Amino acid sequence: MQRKDMPAQPEDLPGRQEHILVVDDEPAMLGLVVSLLGCSGYDVTPAVDAEHALLHLQDDPGCRLVLADVMLPGADGLTLLDTICTNYPGLAVVILTAVHDVHVAVSAFRRGAVDFLLKPFDGNQLLAAVAHALEHRRLQQQNAAYRQNLEEIITARTSRLRATMHDLERSYDFTLEVMGDALDLRDAETEGHSRCVTAYTIALARKIGLNAEQLRIIARGAFLHDIGKIATPDRILLKPGKLDPEEIEIMRQHCALGYQMVRKIPFLREASEIIYTHQETFDGTGYPRGLRGEAIPLGARIFAIADTLDAMTSDRPYRKALSFDQARAEIVRCSGSQFDPGIVQVFLTMPEALWNSLRREVEHGTSGAVGIAV
Repeated sequence: MQRKDMPAQPEDLPGRQEHILVVDDEPAMLGLVVSLLGCSGYDVTPAVDAEHALLHLQDDPGCRLVLADVMLPGADGLTLLDTICTNYPGLAVVILTAVHDVHVAVSAFRRGAVDFLLKPFDGNQLLAAVAHALEHRRLQQQNAAYRQNLEEIITARTSRLRATMHDLERSYDFTLEVMGDALDLRDAETEGHSRCVTAYTIALARKIGLNAEQLRIIARGAFLHDIGKIATPDRILLKPGKLDPEEIEIMRQHCALGYQMVRKIPFLREASEIIYTHQETFDGTGYPRGLRGEAIPLGARIFAIADTLDAMTSDRPYRKALSFDQARAEIVRCSGSQFDPGIVQVFLTMPEALWNSLRREVEHGTSGAVGIAV
């Protein structure tokens, strides 16, 4: 057991394992600092200039602290400080100097020094500066580790949140599919129309170059475009013959009714604009508001072409489906009046085989309906 009057041995001191590099070109000062720190339990290496100091740092990744005099042969202590801060950012530096100039001290701190010690100094001042610098380095490392751990936690939680949001979004889309299917079942004349027109709309929107979020919005708007017809009386919706003017007016209300039904649902707010405007025409003769040109949402302008293509190439009780070439010619004829001419030009670049493939996917139940945008 150690007697109380015996001096503490190096192995008893907490600083024993800390490796310190001392850089000073004055042999007496260098020897004094090395001796004092060594007796205090530190592992100390001397260097007489910046060049030798940097060579040592290259070979010794375990160095924790550098004590550097300002006045050195060759590169001075402040230049050495700059190099250390750039190449060894985790290494603490204390500047030593006999120059009593506040500007030197300010410059040292601005360039990254942890402390500044004026010569001559006594042993207690030196040891206090070293302890402060090493504690500063420890806290910096602790803070860096905390930030890294925090970033990892945030990344993990963000990933879980995204997965949850994706699952929630898919559940929303499944609900939309049920709603769209219910509407198609009510109007047997257009069964499967919602799914097919959605597939066509997304294909055209993709060709235009819209991003994934825009595709999701447009998919939902296209799939629910006729949702307002749920409120249309059966005597009008299912009437086999031609509608009279009053019945036409009631039927036309489905755009506004559908918009009112879904606009208060947060994830459908943007899609509701497509529902509201899907019967507007590029020349302003459509309904319900007579919007013209780019005042009509882009999704609704894309949908208009997809809707016409599906309607014209599908069988109806009162007529047989037209050919793709006939539908294509009609879309070209109505470019600039019913349809946005710029979108028509994109449509014309897309081959008939694509539309046939999409229709087959819908008929075989492999299109994914609303999820086709994801």
